[in-house]
Amino acid sequence: MDFPLFLKALVIGLSIAAPVGPIGLLCIQRTLAHGRTIGFLSGLGAALADACYGAIGAFGVSAVVSTMVAARVPLALGGAAFLAWMGVQLLRAPAATQARAAEDAATPVKALLSVFVLTLANPMTILSFVAVFASLGSGHVGSGSGAALTMVMGVFLGSALWWLGLSCIVSMVRHKLGARVLQGINKLSGALLLGFAVFQLSTLLSR
Repeated sequence: MDFPLFLKALVIGLSIAAPVGPIGLLCIQRTLAHGRTIGFLSGLGAALADACYGAIGAFGVSAVVSTMVAARVPLALGGAAFLAWMGVQLLRAPAATQARAAEDAATPVKALLSVFVLTLANPMTILSFVAVFASLGSGHVGSGSGAALTMVMGVFLGSALWWLGLSCIVSMVRHKLGARVLQGINKLSGALLLGFAVFQLSTLLSR
């Protein structure tokens, strides 16, 4: 394994996952509402999507890149609709004290798949990965699939480490918050997710 290349890819995974957006907001909200495991699995869904896009960029699958770029508008519309649906669900969520309802609403598989799909639906993710991997892999063009796999592994682990750390930190304060505070966080998260959806739609309409 090319360890310097792996470290570069690891930093890329961390830097792409770190900015607080709708995915980070969902991870924080789910950790507070359902615990560290659900929060981490939500983030892991994003890490898997990052690895998929990283693989496309690292292996230079031009046909897939062209298809994804051409489909950026429907992908963005789907992502906005999903964000809006999640926002409405949080705004209408029952009181945080209803633990059974909360657990039923967020199974591990649903937590992972929902964020995986949401991250895949963000057209800016693939564009950023293609640009980053084009520059990162420029010195490793002749290295074959080994360098590409190293980059993908680094991105995935970097992203996964961020979500693990975030969910662990948030879970530390989870039990110190009362039911009313958690319910308020749910409402605020729902409103912010609706805001992200509106913003994503407005960027499409302005083009």
